[in-house]
Amino acid sequence: MVRSRILSTGSALPRKVVRNEDLAAEIDTTDAWITDRTGICSRHIAGQEQDTSDLATAAARTALTSGRLAGSDLDLIVVGTITPDMVFPSTAALVQSRIGASCVGAFDVSAACSGFVYALATADAIIRTGSVKKALVIGADKMSKIVDPEDRATRVLFGDGAGAVVLEACEEPGVVSIHLHADGSAPEQLNCALKGDFPYVRMQGGHVFRFAVRAMVEAATEALAKNGLRIEDLAWFIPHQANRRIIEAATRQLGIPSCKVVVTVSNHANTSAASVPLALDTAVRDGRIQRGDNVLLVGVGGGFTWASALIRW
Repeated sequence: MVRSRILSTGSALPRKVVRNEDLAAEIDTTDAWITDRTGICSRHIAGQEQDTSDLATAAARTALTSGRLAGSDLDLIVVGTITPDMVFPSTAALVQSRIGASCVGAFDVSAACSGFVYALATADAIIRTGSVKKALVIGADKMSKIVDPEDRATRVLFGDGAGAVVLEACEEPGVVSIHLHADGSAPEQLNCALKGDFPYVRMQGGHVFRFAVRAMVEAATEALAKNGLRIEDLAWFIPHQANRRIIEAATRQLGIPSCKVVVTVSNHANTSAASVPLALDTAVRDGRIQRGDNVLLVGVGGGFTWASALIRW
């Protein structure tokens, strides 16, 4: 049976770093207020000249270099994003052109902060058909262009970035199982819709917090139960990086010790679809994740969407 595994990872962040103190100089907030409620200390913010496709392309190139591949070695590109450069062509098509992956299939997936796991599921399923051998999967978002600069509740939470992996066909399962869910019954709790001339993120913080904790716990539990595993069998847990309090509440309920949890939210803030692959790439590059490790990825996003992926590294 054809399966897929992650061959390599990559990521990209804008050069500009905005610290909590910088925001406090512009809006009614303080470093202490942000840190206490979110665990976020800084975030990377792209300038007007840098869009989602630029971040996605940079992450793609890093992943390809790490895998000793060229764009021409790819058969498919899938990008998870809610902030495409334009309605069409897709962000994936723009990346395809820039990395020399001539004429291969390329498309975007929209699932908010679960976008990377949704994109991973899509690429994994296509690889299992036998029609694709190598796929580039990217999570990328420029959240700064859909955050209301006057809204303290959301502006402090988000940053920009991209993360990528190269999936390749193999005989042994690297991607063991993926589980996808959505519930569109309460869009008013977290959405991005036109308000005046611009689409801005709007959020009912308390509802989102409670939902995110519950969904993260359910997604993780489902993946473990499906594969007959216990918490003790996990080497690493990589949750969506939205808020340190959400991560702590979910891992406490799951019984996952903090030493097994990858947390990057303090430096990256919430980068939406980029948050899980950014954290994954960080843990791969600093040597925490080793071949043979069981790694559990969990995304939770507006819409609502939630998803988990059990990876045998």
